[in-house]
Amino acid sequence: MTPHRSADSTAPDSLTFTERARRQQLIECTIDLISTRGYPATSLSAIAKEAGLSKAAVLYHFSSKDNLTQATLEYVLERFSTYVTERVERESDPRAAVVAYVRAMIGYQQANRRHVRVITEMLLDDNGGTRLKTPGSHDTGGRWQSLAALLSRGQLTGQLREFDPRTVALAIGGAIDGVIAHWLAHPELDLDAAADELEVFTLNAIDRRD
Repeated sequence: MTPHRSADSTAPDSLTFTERARRQQLIECTIDLISTRGYPATSLSAIAKEAGLSKAAVLYHFSSKDNLTQATLEYVLERFSTYVTERVERESDPRAAVVAYVRAMIGYQQANRRHVRVITEMLLDDNGGTRLKTPGSHDTGGRWQSLAALLSRGQLTGQLREFDPRTVALAIGGAIDGVIAHWLAHPELDLDAAADELEVFTLNAIDRRD
C-alpha cells in the first residue's frame, strides 16, 4: 500500500529535493487544469494524468484534492503578493508607492492570466458567477489593509488628502477587480490603457485638492 504524506503536517524544509520538485510539478499541472477546465472538472485523476503519474503517487504528496488545490491557491497568492510587495517597496515616496501598487496589481495579472483564473475559479461560486463563496475571501493576505497602510502613510506626510483609508482602499481594490473581471471575459480590452486610467482614478481619489 502506498504511504500517504499529509500536505498539512509536512514542513517544506523536511522534503527532499525530489519531493519538492514533484509537488511543484503537481501544482503547475493543477494550475493548468483549473485555468482551462475550471475547478469542478479538475479531479485528482485528471491531475495525475496531466502529470504522468498514478493517482496514488499524487496522494503520496497531497492527501486529497482539497489539499492540493489549496496548496495551489496559496502558491499563486504568494507569488502575486511577492510581486506586488517588491514593486511597492522600491518606492520611498508614499504617493508613488500607491501608484506602484495599482500598476503591479494590473501588471501581475496581465502577465499571469492562468493564475488569475485559479483565483477566480476557487474563490467565486461554482456556477461561474461573480458571487464570492465566502464574503471577503478575495482579500486573502490582508490586501485592503496593506493598501490602507500605504494611504495612511501618505496622509501622515501631508501628500494625500484626508479620507477614510479603509473605504478608499476597498474602492481602489474594487476598481482593479472590476477591470480584471472584464478583461477575463473580454481579452481584447487594452489592459495597458486601463492601467493608465486606474492610475488617474486613484490619484484623483487621494490627492490633495488645495
